[in-house]
Amino acid sequence: MKRLEAGTERDGFRIGACLHAGGMAHIYQVTYADARSAPFAMVMKVPRMTAGDGAENIVGFEVEHQILQVLHGTHVPRFVAAGDLVHLPYLVMEHVQGQTLQQLLDTHTQNHTRAEVADIARLGAAIARAAHSLHQQNTCHLDIKPANVLLHPDGHAVLLDFGLSCHAHYPDLLAEELRQAVGSPAWIAPEQVVGVRGDPRSDIFAIGVMLYELATAELPFGNPQTQGGMRQRLWMDPTPPRRLRADLPEWLQEVVLRCLEPEAAKRYPSAAHLAFDLEHPEQVKVSHRGKQLQGTPFFTHLKRWLKAAGMHYQPSPRPSQQIEEVPIVMVAVPHHDASDATLYSLRQAVARSLGIRPGARLAVVTVISPSQTSATEGDKSETSVHRQYLTQLHQWAQPLDLEQHQTSFHVLEASDVANAIVRYAEGNHVSMIVMGAATHGLQMQRWVATVPIKVAMDAPCTVILVKQSLPFEQLSR
Repeated sequence: MKRLEAGTERDGFRIGACLHAGGMAHIYQVTYADARSAPFAMVMKVPRMTAGDGAENIVGFEVEHQILQVLHGTHVPRFVAAGDLVHLPYLVMEHVQGQTLQQLLDTHTQNHTRAEVADIARLGAAIARAAHSLHQQNTCHLDIKPANVLLHPDGHAVLLDFGLSCHAHYPDLLAEELRQAVGSPAWIAPEQVVGVRGDPRSDIFAIGVMLYELATAELPFGNPQTQGGMRQRLWMDPTPPRRLRADLPEWLQEVVLRCLEPEAAKRYPSAAHLAFDLEHPEQVKVSHRGKQLQGTPFFTHLKRWLKAAGMHYQPSPRPSQQIEEVPIVMVAVPHHDASDATLYSLRQAVARSLGIRPGARLAVVTVISPSQTSATEGDKSETSVHRQYLTQLHQWAQPLDLEQHQTSFHVLEASDVANAIVRYAEGNHVSMIVMGAATHGLQMQRWVATVPIKVAMDAPCTVILVKQSLPFEQLSR
């Protein structure tokens, strides 16, 4: 298809400059032809359809047309209009400002620099949040790579190019029409190589590849161009990042290598869990994975190779269903005037919630007043006070069986307790808040909105209010 000329009109849009001429599409600036103002800048994406282009170009256009219309939120471009295949296939969408992650990586390459650890964590968390937003809408991107990640000036990430994506509520055209593995070789997940589409953990693998490249300036599996080359990631582990860059902390290697596990079940269960670890590095539990400097032993790779030889397509559950099964559960533990009955009841409620959700993450939180810390008194220093309350939270959680659950402990300082709890839940994609019910009685609640009531009214997720009670054997004590 011939490139569109600037100044021409198509279906009520005036074509502007060509911003990008890629292997699968051309992208143009566009405005409304009747000179009316648009609520935001727009671009037109036109798929390449010359004789030498593959069928995936046009199938990808159909997929993106289908999916982009139903996605919403700040992590995807807003959809405007689409053309049909008979005359001119195109998609008009929001032109989001910012630079791509690929441009950032190219800058580091040109300057012979590497990203700082804090920047790697910040960028990774932003991308993970964008992926989680997509998964909540039952969509897997399946082609997350630096060129498809736009870094908005305000800090959030926007995902681009949904031509290889999969939506649980729509036919998977790529799976139906193209039988071979489809994806970008450097970032494609092992299960995609053998035909599994629709698993949100495939996007987590791709984020792991980008984190690895940000940290080491190398791709963990190279850039293979054959099916056999891509299949190697079903059993091969990359070189530990800390072997390539000694100043990387163990916690970051732990996160990166967990994302890159060959088996999806061993990766983070959701992108929200990944974002949580990147934003709370002090809470990451470092295993052998984070400490190792040598590669994986030959016999481990051999066993994986034998297992991978029999792998075949396995349909995945809906992305939203998968992430609902591994929520982030937050428990708000009072730090003063808490009776044994209250603490016991909270612990029982948390145990029940985690017991039916293997793999769920638990965030144990308490909120203290800023007046409890002092910059001049040693025993009231922020470090001392926080350490004291963190110890109490650990003691509270000790009776719980947390072997199958990632657990973290947090002391927040705020004068408005309810607001602090709600903000924490919003910022960390918490799915459920467990906290004590108000103890002031129904009469008081008619006149004063207690902390639990405020949280229940404003929280972005489910709130479980627990009434205090003790087991029968302790009532006589």
